[in-house]
Amino acid sequence: MSKQTTHRDFVLEPQDVERLANLAGPFDEHLRQIELRLGVEIANRGHVFRVTGQEKPVEAAEKLLHALYAETATETLDPHKLHLRMGEASLGQVEQGYSPQDVAIRVKRGTIRGRGANQQKYLHAIATHDINFGIGPAGTGKTFLAVAMAVEALNESRVQRVLLVRPAVEAGEKLGFLPGDLSQKVDPYLRPLYDALYEMLGVEKVAKLLERNVIEVAPLAYMRGRTLNDAFVILDEAQNTTIEQMKMFLTRIGFGSTAVVTGDLSQIDLPKHQKSGLRDAIDVLRGVDGISFTFFTAHDVVRHPLVARIVRAYDARDGKESQE
Repeated sequence: MSKQTTHRDFVLEPQDVERLANLAGPFDEHLRQIELRLGVEIANRGHVFRVTGQEKPVEAAEKLLHALYAETATETLDPHKLHLRMGEASLGQVEQGYSPQDVAIRVKRGTIRGRGANQQKYLHAIATHDINFGIGPAGTGKTFLAVAMAVEALNESRVQRVLLVRPAVEAGEKLGFLPGDLSQKVDPYLRPLYDALYEMLGVEKVAKLLERNVIEVAPLAYMRGRTLNDAFVILDEAQNTTIEQMKMFLTRIGFGSTAVVTGDLSQIDLPKHQKSGLRDAIDVLRGVDGISFTFFTAHDVVRHPLVARIVRAYDARDGKESQE
């Protein structure tokens, strides 16, 4: 049963038009960020505000708006400062009894929304957490939706660049020597990421952004030693990372950055004796504040209906073998 919706009306004082504009942000961007984080709706007519939602998130939103308005007297708010303030206020601890707010992604092909509760939860988590894990079988939209969120963040200047990263692990077959420079050697491993980008932005724009290094596609091994600020970073096929590689990647994240890690634990191509870095991260990081996990199942597959039946058949076989 859904919890009852309530609302609160209040006035921000002293009334100052410049401070109000500072609080709201360009085109009310700051208010929308608070709405998304807390799952509430914020409406205002001048300094008179109404916050609507479930009781605890509404209380938290009112308290936050008063605190932020007080800060506008001495400093200029921006999305990064707002993000830090929400984290300092432990707003992630507000009771999450509400359904995730619908996240609509605007890209060249139109508007993209999550299909089903799990995809909606995934998009909401990416919008409200710095590090996100999307784990599940092929065809559930893990990578596609992450790339869409990255493209939107870039288009809206919330990040300065997008990095798409993948471990260069062969899927059960030895390909031998690959000719060409670094880009040509790793391109076959990164093709699914390119395909998603082309669909979002078009081939010509992707080529220009790659040339300017606004979008960077790189093998995981080349991430060591870097610190990534104001970036949207996607690590795809993370089930093929080692424990050391996963730790190295997660510790690259800097201020103003969002990271999404996607993987399918049923398709690990590492040597049998080596534990997947993704599986290890699930064990170590579950419950860490600021990190979200979304687990997809065969029910979330959005490809041909036969794909879902194939996934279920393999899951049933693997479950039977583990009991023997």
